[in-house]
Amino acid sequence: MLRTIKWIFWGAVWLIFAAFLHYTLPQRDIVRIVNTYEERQDLGDWTRMFWSVPDDQSEGLINRDVQFIQALRANDRPIVYRNEDTGWRWPPYFKFDTANLYTEANDAISTQAEPRWFMVTHYGWRNEFLSIFPNAVAIEAVEGPDAPKGVPWVTVIVLVLLGMVLWAIIARWRRFKRRRIDPAVEDFEAAIDERRAGIVGWFSGKRKDRR
Repeated sequence: MLRTIKWIFWGAVWLIFAAFLHYTLPQRDIVRIVNTYEERQDLGDWTRMFWSVPDDQSEGLINRDVQFIQALRANDRPIVYRNEDTGWRWPPYFKFDTANLYTEANDAISTQAEPRWFMVTHYGWRNEFLSIFPNAVAIEAVEGPDAPKGVPWVTVIVLVLLGMVLWAIIARWRRFKRRRIDPAVEDFEAAIDERRAGIVGWFSGKRKDRR
């Protein structure tokens, strides 16, 4: 039972960590931009965590105007991006060019008859039920809907560095456990066994005396 609880706990921890990485690391979509607009969004509930907080003043706001970019994928599935600065906050994209990106998106609008395709780099998720939108970071023109997205070097480098850090932590923990914890546990178990043997011997002696 305890082993099952342990596996469930660590499974949940790694699942949350994987979701955090998936939300934070950059992703790329090849889309056709069809429209841009600006809309006032309420930020009063718990979903505020999925919106950027670019300055200290906006932390006290209940709502604010947010720019959006509407697009269609090659299979005609819609995707809507928000366009917000990240500033110096997390995630560390250091995005300060919201106005420039909005201008580029407006210039990139095309029709189904004469499509123009763009690769949108973004982070975050799209969830219609919770009204969550990925944040567009960059827009780049590509030749067509099947254009290669390239190697996600940022993601690769981050994952490699995280793997190295985790490996170092696990190696040091195992070394510490082998040198300090395991001997202490063995000494404790030996003391318990010795005490148990003494108690058993004492009861055995009592029984003999009664005879």
